[in-house]
Amino acid sequence: MSVDRIRALNGQLRTTLTGGKAFMTPGIAALGPEAVQRLVTAIATFDDFCMANDPHGEHDFGMFDFEGTSDIFKVDYYDTNFEFGSPDPSDTSATNRVITLMLAEEY
Repeated sequence: MSVDRIRALNGQLRTTLTGGKAFMTPGIAALGPEAVQRLVTAIATFDDFCMANDPHGEHDFGMFDFEGTSDIFKVDYYDTNFEFGSPDPSDTSATNRVITLMLAEEY
């Protein structure tokens, strides 16, 4: 597995919402459509990856304050049937990526 490839694929999903699926929790949806759009933009430009939130260098997690709320994004890797974890997150033919946006209190 290539961490550089995983990081690039996660970056693509985080910044363009392509290359996987995106979900939001009820708490995020309750912020309203305009706030959700601003949040998606904030996640796309997020670059505060460090050892505390990115120990494997995959850029698969971020926590930040957004307009008075503490928010999280998390990228998970599933197999092609969404039943188990991916055997190789760097292989797009074996991986379904999912990014979830949530309030920190929903984690």
